Amino acid sequence: MPNARGAWLGALIVVVAAALFGSLGVTARFAYDMGMEPFAFVAWRAGVGAVGLWLVMVVVRRPRRIIADLRAIDTRAARWLVLAIALGAAVNLAAFLSFDNTTVALALLGFYTYPAMVAGGSVLLGREQLDANRVVALLLALAGMAAVVLGGPAVEPTGRASLIGMVLALAAAAFQTAFVLTSRGYANVPADQAIGAILGGSSLVAVIITVVVLGPGALVLPLGSPPLIALLVLVGLFAAALPSVLFLTGIRWIGGVRTGILMLFEPVVGVALAAALLAERLEPVQALGGATILLAALIVQRGTASRPEAPIVAPAPGGP
Repeated sequence: MPNARGAWLGALIVVVAAALFGSLGVTARFAYDMGMEPFAFVAWRAGVGAVGLWLVMVVVRRPRRIIADLRAIDTRAARWLVLAIALGAAVNLAAFLSFDNTTVALALLGFYTYPAMVAGGSVLLGREQLDANRVVALLLALAGMAAVVLGGPAVEPTGRASLIGMVLALAAAAFQTAFVLTSRGYANVPADQAIGAILGGSSLVAVIITVVVLGPGALVLPLGSPPLIALLVLVGLFAAALPSVLFLTGIRWIGGVRTGILMLFEPVVGVALAAALLAERLEPVQALGGATILLAALIVQRGTASRPEAPIVAPAPGGP
């Protein structure tokens, strides 16, 4: 069973993942301003992340070790991993379509219902229990997230708040929930190799969709812009590969419910970066919402530290 120090370390891993994912909104805005289309951005982000992650694994572990690990994956785990690839692609597709059909605030509000879905699913599956600390923390975190997302100045037209956009956001949340709840199916696959496969598969799906919907020109656009290439490399490595590995590691160490609650720190970072880099004013209610999320994280951590529990999934052999 993990001790209190292990519980805090697992929480720190998830918070770092949330902070790195939180940079995605600002970097995506920069990429779009350079002419990038959303689906092409997804394809490049996942593709660069996959290539970078596999290169690091080759250097750190050597090809022989990687091949041995891949051969050790049984048929059952391989099937779960294929499902994870499909779910990862579905999350991105639904989320970016949602952004195109409703306001960013409403899309984020719909997507970040997934921690509550994870909590409900974990309880129904008998994997985790919702004690008083976790219920309070979850409610506080969701309220804080709503304040952060909706508390900013109304700069987007309300006419874009369409039903289809919210449905797509909730679909993305459902896919993310399924990704979290099914991650134990490939627990014997090292986290970095699992994410390498998931990012690679997601990139392939995004490439196909981009070519069919927008044509190949949307994919090759960055090749003529060194600044855009540099941005996409940074996004792929530090807003895809690294945080994804940390996210999966966090699920394996501290469970889906606590990971989901702590991941609600992501919109806090996103709003703060937008205020600092895009001159989007940070409203007092948003600062209060961020403080509420931090309070929720403290509550769930203190409750866990006093009653340490076994993780939903043990860390995979050879993983981080």
